[in-house]
Amino acid sequence: MIGIFGGTFDPVHFGHLRPALEVARALEMAQIRFIPCFIPPHRDEPGATAAQRLRMLRLALAGVDEFVVDERELKRGGPSYMVDTLASLRQELGDAPVALILGRDAFAGLASWHRWWAVLELAHIVVLDRPGAALPQQGPVAGVLARHGVDDPAALHRCQAGRIWLQTVTQLDISATLIRRSVNEGGGCRFLTPEPVREYIEAQGLYLSTTG
Repeated sequence: MIGIFGGTFDPVHFGHLRPALEVARALEMAQIRFIPCFIPPHRDEPGATAAQRLRMLRLALAGVDEFVVDERELKRGGPSYMVDTLASLRQELGDAPVALILGRDAFAGLASWHRWWAVLELAHIVVLDRPGAALPQQGPVAGVLARHGVDDPAALHRCQAGRIWLQTVTQLDISATLIRRSVNEGGGCRFLTPEPVREYIEAQGLYLSTTG
């Protein structure tokens, strides 16, 4: 099974990395592909350039065999719609099981995504615990969870798409917003992101003029 972890990664941090490692091992994933978006449809323009975000991601993932950087959204350009990315991955991977990894907050907002109903036709969804976020109790996403949720993670390996699994991971209340604000206010980002990423942020002078 291949895991898919998308995001702006502006910057990548331990709140991305540790949960990804835990889910990869818990679900016996062959690899997780980290896919940095080009233009995020649901948030402000990133503070770092695409090239800088890609470089930070490569620095963070160096030496972790099961973590792979996938540049397809950067190369495609335009708004980065996950349904398009999953469709291109499905063409590449054939019938292999694919699992889109989402935090609970992102999963709760799934119905706002472009062609969101097609996501489960292309991949499973693995929902990770995230501090301060709760699963929806009503509405379309709650309905999808009720219909597609499974109690046994082995179900994800038996078919290529269409299942939802809730995965408990270590709770790390770290966000890219917190890091950007801390850097901008002079607090830096030591122990919030891998050291090579911290060094790159300082060398490039990233986030010194941003406030969010």
